[in-house]
Amino acid sequence: MHTNDQLSAQVSVIIPTLNAGLEFEQLLVKLQEQTHLPHEIIVIDSESTDGTCELAREAGVRLLQVKRSEFDHGGTRNQAATLATGNILVFMTQDAMPHDNRLIEYLIKPLVNQNKISVLDGEMFEDNKIALSYARQLPRHDASLPERLARESNYPSKSHIQSIDQLDSLGIKTFFCSNVCSAIKRETFDEMGQFQEPVIFNEDLFMAAKCILNGYKVAYCAEAEVAHSHNYSIKQQFKRFFDNGVSMRLNPLITPYSAVGGAGSKLVRSQVKGLTASGSWYLVPHLIVESAAKLIGFKLGMYHKSLPKFFIKRISMHPLIWGQLDRKGGTVETPPAPTTLNQ
Repeated sequence: MHTNDQLSAQVSVIIPTLNAGLEFEQLLVKLQEQTHLPHEIIVIDSESTDGTCELAREAGVRLLQVKRSEFDHGGTRNQAATLATGNILVFMTQDAMPHDNRLIEYLIKPLVNQNKISVLDGEMFEDNKIALSYARQLPRHDASLPERLARESNYPSKSHIQSIDQLDSLGIKTFFCSNVCSAIKRETFDEMGQFQEPVIFNEDLFMAAKCILNGYKVAYCAEAEVAHSHNYSIKQQFKRFFDNGVSMRLNPLITPYSAVGGAGSKLVRSQVKGLTASGSWYLVPHLIVESAAKLIGFKLGMYHKSLPKFFIKRISMHPLIWGQLDRKGGTVETPPAPTTLNQ
């Protein structure tokens, strides 16, 4: 049953696309079958050539188009958000498939019911400071075993709240969030200055960090589920983590927290344990090589300013965005200073 606050929540779903494929039609259908129907669905496309725009038009959703060379994980989403009319913004990726028709209902649950006590996965909490939520990601049917173990580790079956109180123990993991499927109050999104732009990676984590450092909280909603996973090659993982390292280096407010908590090593240990327990120990050497590639890529990204520009573009997963980073001097905006009001 929907509460009055849930009924008054107008949800704008924003999906950046690039050659989304035939499954994109199924995603749009599933969104239009939700128990909490979106107020609007906005697709912002980067010059797709596979019929993605035609699928969006046929589905009757709002279509925006940008040049592929101008795509930016933060700025492109901001363009769509600026035109959105909902009071809750839901950000999704083109390959996130809702598990059922209650995804939006569960995802926005922590963001509504202001100044009330609510229940999230059996636990009581005050939700008036929760400004951002994100969904659980389930591995797709074709996911490799290491990828399945990674999803299970990063997206457990139990919901939880992330706040500034956990910084000392969790470090940067406190800011973990994913725009594969997330929701944020529109007023908070604007208060935080929208997503940082240009940004090569981690726009979702940086938004969560801005919220938490300003006294807000982030809710992980295990009941809200999407199918989403990737079987990246070692080369692709290297490139992803190079971009990850670049984004961290360009955000000095976040960098100090990356050394606390040891999230990366904990994930590898849990994967090794899972592979061994399942009798798939023969996959451990590949996992070790992949983990080394991630670490090397991340370290190179952190020190990318010492590398030749032509080399940077070759090892980046998003080479087109470097023109935007160069024009802005390679910096990102600093999150607003924490306010005493929200402490």
